[in-house]
Amino acid sequence: MKALVYRGPWDIGVEEVLTPAPAPDQALLKVAATGICGSDIHGYTGRTGRRHPGQVMGHETAARIHALPTGAAASGLRVGQLVAVNPVIGCGQCERCQADEAHACPRRKVIGVNPEIPSAFAEYLAAPAANLVPLPDSVTELGGALVEPLAVGYHAAMRGGCGPADRVIVIGGGPIGQACAIAARRLGAEVTVSEPNPGRRDLLGRLGFSSVIDPGPDSAALIEAADGRATLVLDAVGSTGSLRAATQVSETQSRIVLVGMQAPSLELDAYAISTAERQLIGSFSYSAAEFRETAAWLADHPELEQLVDAQVGWPGVAEAFRSLAAGESAASKIIFMPEMD
Repeated sequence: MKALVYRGPWDIGVEEVLTPAPAPDQALLKVAATGICGSDIHGYTGRTGRRHPGQVMGHETAARIHALPTGAAASGLRVGQLVAVNPVIGCGQCERCQADEAHACPRRKVIGVNPEIPSAFAEYLAAPAANLVPLPDSVTELGGALVEPLAVGYHAAMRGGCGPADRVIVIGGGPIGQACAIAARRLGAEVTVSEPNPGRRDLLGRLGFSSVIDPGPDSAALIEAADGRATLVLDAVGSTGSLRAATQVSETQSRIVLVGMQAPSLELDAYAISTAERQLIGSFSYSAAEFRETAAWLADHPELEQLVDAQVGWPGVAEAFRSLAAGESAASKIIFMPEMD
């Protein structure tokens, strides 16, 4: 089968590889749509060291079931069905897994991140049948590829205890920031988004967000507009500057959720956390329940397909990685569709 193989920093290409042989608990899936994630781009450039030569990446995936393991049909799965793939695989034995919290399993693996798991920038993917979430009929292949990033944003908002009484600021209006803003609005909060890119600001406006701010140099415009009133900040950038801005726009005893992963280590203004009794909360992926809930919720929100800027097939996927990494592409979310010409 064809697959997009990571060869090293700034080097990725289409190669012929073996079609994966499913384990007894796995389904064989024909990939329909896979989103290019910011973490994939950071891995492609070598910035994070979280991708390895020879790896097939891809974890924001919708696929059609090609073959099922024995007994899987009893769970409502069927060949040909369109599913979203929850890429988080727990050990299945620990206390966290027993509580349906595989994302917190100390031995978790993630499809598209762990290099030994051939992943979704490919024609076929093998994944545990238990990780497949059937999509409602109204959700398209493109929409199915959005379930994973939308679930990331939903989990971040939930980690922050987001609710109708909150004044939320989302720092960063890229794909994960968009997902965070959508989730905070979904939970009833007042939402402001900080984003310097005008194209992303326009997209957020089309999605109904009326308070979208160009932060300006050193976030000065955002700090002035926020006036220290935020009760919850969702940092979808993950840099020293964005974390500093989060403390500058939030009030005493506010919560700051760090979900962005721009840099593996940050400088922290400890006094801004301790003296104002702010809470700094980490957020990574989502629970299985949050993933399922997001897939079901998406059925009533087809307008969110506006989050997709472009689609590419095999001829354009390597160039899509290069142009995104080089900052030459204006696209926010590009979806790889292996059956495109």
